[in-house]
Amino acid sequence: MASPAPRPRLFVAVVPPDAVLAELRRATAALDALPGAGRLRPTEAGGRHVTLAFLGACDPGRLDGLAARLARAAHRTAPFPLALRGAGHFGDRVLWARPDGDLDALARLADRVRAAATRAGLPPDAEHAFRPHLTLARVRPGPPLRLAPFAEALAQLAAGPWQADEVRLVRSVPPPGGVPGARPTYATEGRWPLGG
Repeated sequence: MASPAPRPRLFVAVVPPDAVLAELRRATAALDALPGAGRLRPTEAGGRHVTLAFLGACDPGRLDGLAARLARAAHRTAPFPLALRGAGHFGDRVLWARPDGDLDALARLADRVRAAATRAGLPPDAEHAFRPHLTLARVRPGPPLRLAPFAEALAQLAAGPWQADEVRLVRSVPPPGGVPGARPTYATEGRWPLGG
């Protein structure tokens, strides 16, 4: 019996421009020379973003209300500067780049987005609290891999700055189980300019 298809999940994010994503690709290419680098699965460009709110699997009937509330939350927030400086890791599974710039404005935007989603009846997943980061790579299944050397190799990472000027609602479809090398796919469901 075939396993059920993975359910799409939604999140709201700030997405760096293509030029910044290209800078990240160049900066992270040096990681290939480190021991254990083959265990890393780099995040593709479509999955590189700063998540403001993770909504999980959502009732499609609530998306119209969510869109209107996200538009208002974005309009109440002025564009602000962001950059990526340095790196860190979550345990032995996720390597990430550290946002820099107007982090107060980023946190306010995250609060507004999370409140908008809650008012639309789609409260953000409590297990995914707002922790500003941009995922660079995940460790492939298997034994743990120490990520501290990879984060240290990216201590001088500098990508950007850029002007954060919109939020996006993104649909992520997990890869099918049992397919080696399969990756999630991402599609933008909506985008709203920051207005101030």
